[in-house]
Amino acid sequence: MPLILNIETSSPICSVCLSRDGTVIDCREDRTGNSHAKILTVFIDELFKSNNLSLSELDAVAVSAGPGSYTGLRIGTSVAKGLCYALNKPLISVPTLLALAVGIQKKANATGAYYMPAMDARRMDAYVAVYNSELNEVYPTNCVTLNEEFENSLKSFEKIFVGGNASDKCKSVIKSSNFIYTEQVDCDARSMVSVSNTKFLKCEFENTAYFEPFYLKEFPAKINN
Repeated sequence: MPLILNIETSSPICSVCLSRDGTVIDCREDRTGNSHAKILTVFIDELFKSNNLSLSELDAVAVSAGPGSYTGLRIGTSVAKGLCYALNKPLISVPTLLALAVGIQKKANATGAYYMPAMDARRMDAYVAVYNSELNEVYPTNCVTLNEEFENSLKSFEKIFVGGNASDKCKSVIKSSNFIYTEQVDCDARSMVSVSNTKFLKCEFENTAYFEPFYLKEFPAKINN
């Protein structure tokens, strides 16, 4: 019955939860935006204290692996790796879009459907992937421009449920009736739990020293004149 700390910081939302044997024990979340550096470790401390647990009882730490916010991913990964080093526990990476697809699937509650997580990637770009009802990736994770060409590339998929913080952007461009928009589905540590638990049972761990998030898109560096 693995006890896993799940850390999700790939979007403006800071979300952390504890799970045991694939079931959520408790969660902390902040949706005010970009508070990760200030509040992530506070949330972790609160979770353990309020549940009368010690960090040493952890079996693993799971972190959202991207794509997503460059800064958010760096913060989440740094905290996760620090805990793994200090506690000598394994590190589990959970693809951000897969966890989002889990959230969409739960919300949609539909059979024989496809799920398209869509995360904002600035301008009219989005990080997307398409998963089938078994949550196998059938359209690879990519950074796409939301336009008619992208819409046409998904014509072979019927009944696609869309969720994530780029949903409104998708809705403004893609008009096909095949796309069904699920409300209030965001990056959430609770959606990581089924994936992190399965990976733990299969011993699918990362090399803590060399693990890096999957950024997909280059960091938009600003140059001051």
